[in-house]
Amino acid sequence: MTLAIVLLAAGKGTRMNSKKQKILHDVGGKPMVQHVFEAAEAEGDLPPVLVVAPGETGVHDLFAERAEYVVQDEQLGTGHATMVTRPFLENRADQIIVTYGDMPLLKAETLRQLADKQVASGSVIVMLSVLGETSSTFGRVVRGEDGGVLEIVEVAEARQRPNTEELLNIRELNAGVYCFDAEFLWQNIDQLPLRQARSGVEYYLTDMIETAVSQERRVDAIITEDPDECLGAGTRPELVNVEKAFRRRANNKWLANGVTLVDPDSTFIDQDVQIGQDTIIWPNTYIQGKTVVGEDCVIGPNTVLRDATIGNGATVEQAVVENAVVEAGTAVLQFSVIKDQ
Repeated sequence: MTLAIVLLAAGKGTRMNSKKQKILHDVGGKPMVQHVFEAAEAEGDLPPVLVVAPGETGVHDLFAERAEYVVQDEQLGTGHATMVTRPFLENRADQIIVTYGDMPLLKAETLRQLADKQVASGSVIVMLSVLGETSSTFGRVVRGEDGGVLEIVEVAEARQRPNTEELLNIRELNAGVYCFDAEFLWQNIDQLPLRQARSGVEYYLTDMIETAVSQERRVDAIITEDPDECLGAGTRPELVNVEKAFRRRANNKWLANGVTLVDPDSTFIDQDVQIGQDTIIWPNTYIQGKTVVGEDCVIGPNTVLRDATIGNGATVEQAVVENAVVEAGTAVLQFSVIKDQ
């Protein structure tokens, strides 16, 4: 089975109030889209396909030949963004995963889990869902008696139905990640209805669930065990929440791997950092980029390591080390700035 992964990356992100596209803002030490791109690259059998807006160059500059690019000339929704990939992907893949470029915490293993479930179950769609609060603005996942998904009901639509309260009290929410049987997708996506949206008219990819159910085809959902996977960042406050989630994930990883974090809430570790066993990290420490810290080190407090290499048993306290090597057993003088020019 050949798997292709599509990342929807054409949105301008106007709520970010920024000169650059929202998916290019850094979280966890990288542009937001790079995290999900690397997850897609790890699991897909073809280069990730990025759906981009006309004239947008930032994503091209970031990934160059690692990706394939499809231009969405008009912003007509998630269904339309998927439609425009058809000439590039039809007859090239058996499975198509579609998700957003602003979900940087989505894991590669989750993408694989969706693809494996789609093959094993024979479902034409397997989607990712998350358990959340009833106050959420995410669409509600409505299941049938056999556990299959019957429909996704958006909040605005739920409020127009007779059973509004029942629908809004559903805690299983649509995360916006879908794995399609490719043959089913291309046979039906051109039939999506055009719906009224806040900014005009759009084709909703969620309507593919209704299409499948109407054809008596099965739709399944996998509930993520990590709600942080479903976090997106369309505004600056949401960007803060995503950054905190990255920090939680990184810090929990290092605590489990034998690293002491004296105060995780004031410790900032980027995703590509490596840290050896029995190293102690004191508060107000920033370990950034591709820094490598050896075993039995003492780092901090009030320290910045940026693309640095720290040998085993070194001590770096109240100092900055950038693009430089600190040899094993070295004690860096306080208030030092060490940079490789």
